[in-house]
Amino acid sequence: MNLYSRLGVTQPFDSAHKHVTSPVVSAPVLASLRFLLAFYTLFTLLLTLIWNSVRDHSGQSYFSYFTHLSYIGLCAYFFASGVQTFAFARSLRPAGGAGSTASYPLQRWPRPLQFLHVLLQLTITTFPIVVTIVFWILLATPEIFNQAITSWSNISVHLLNTAFGLAEVFFTDIPPAPWLTLPMGILVLACYLGVAYITHDTQGFYPYSFLNPHKQKALLAAYIVGIAVGYCIIFLFVRLLIILRIRIVAWSRARRGAGSSADSEAIEDWEEVERPSKDAVRIV
Repeated sequence: MNLYSRLGVTQPFDSAHKHVTSPVVSAPVLASLRFLLAFYTLFTLLLTLIWNSVRDHSGQSYFSYFTHLSYIGLCAYFFASGVQTFAFARSLRPAGGAGSTASYPLQRWPRPLQFLHVLLQLTITTFPIVVTIVFWILLATPEIFNQAITSWSNISVHLLNTAFGLAEVFFTDIPPAPWLTLPMGILVLACYLGVAYITHDTQGFYPYSFLNPHKQKALLAAYIVGIAVGYCIIFLFVRLLIILRIRIVAWSRARRGAGSSADSEAIEDWEEVERPSKDAVRIV
């Protein structure tokens, strides 16, 4: 199997329409929900940026925080997936079933763009959990609830972000992230370290105090390694949740006598993609 297949970009791409369907709601409803979350996250981003710029005069450092960058990823994903789901819903036959021509634009786009969608999907199901855990364990203080707007913004970007990501895990048909995307997620986290230290050199502060080598000293390496290991655990946890959801949905549909063959084929498809080839094992 070639590299693209190992990265979740099969040919044809997403023939079972897993990226634009849900086991609990129809495609039009899923598109509407994704757009709703897209506009909510956009509203949150704009309001917090304006508040930081006008009230706190800290807007210049807004994009230095991993929290905001990952939240922008959430917003971008929900807009992108909402558009694709809406296009898929429009391609369905009036009777509501998927016709032979049912499709969505991403299936016809170049494979690099398909892979970027898969990678973005990985980040919105894992990074928000990292943000939530790190914030509430290391950074949260009682002062964040002093004002109504700060309480709302912190709940939105440090708690609801995880809820939005897990909603994709539980209530859509998205497949589990391919194993090869795990090191790519770690690479993105490593690249953020560059952003943090560039911020210190250009603006004179560290976005997160635990990244300050002068204060943390030897603990800095422990924090960095700990977050990387934690991310690996989160990746495995989210992957397990998605696999369990696939199994439960397939079992439920089989009991009802509807869609059992289609679900079995879907399970076999992703298992085939995930199964290492002999050449891959030999190379490793």
